[in-house]
Amino acid sequence: MSYATQQDLVDRFGEEELIQLTDRTNIPVSTIDPTPIERALTDAAAMIDGYLAKLYRLPLGTVPPILTKMACDIARFYLYGKSAEKDDAISRGYNEATRWLENVSKGLITLEAEGVPSPQAGGGTVKASAPGRVFTRNSLRHL
Repeated sequence: MSYATQQDLVDRFGEEELIQLTDRTNIPVSTIDPTPIERALTDAAAMIDGYLAKLYRLPLGTVPPILTKMACDIARFYLYGKSAEKDDAISRGYNEATRWLENVSKGLITLEAEGVPSPQAGGGTVKASAPGRVFTRNSLRHL
């Protein structure tokens, strides 16, 4: 399941940036190559699924808009690859997305989506029993 499309990336980051990142055949660069974009979006979706699978039934019926944003930030980071600098906006977006997904997987953030059914709570009580005491005040008095 894809959480974002090429058009979502264009809307968020601009066509020029995607042309610069993907066009490896034309000089000067002039068109968006959909192959690396699809690869980055597929990888981002797989990462998101890894976090969501613990709490939500996949594929989701409807994609919350926040997941589209997270998928775009992750895919953009993948498109930049090694050229993304440690503290730039691309890396910050990726780090923010992964922290947010970790919080979702921990249950700190909930999505409006169909979740995995929780197990039935068991009824009853816990009982414990132990043998009688071996050493008592009276048994130790005669030693």
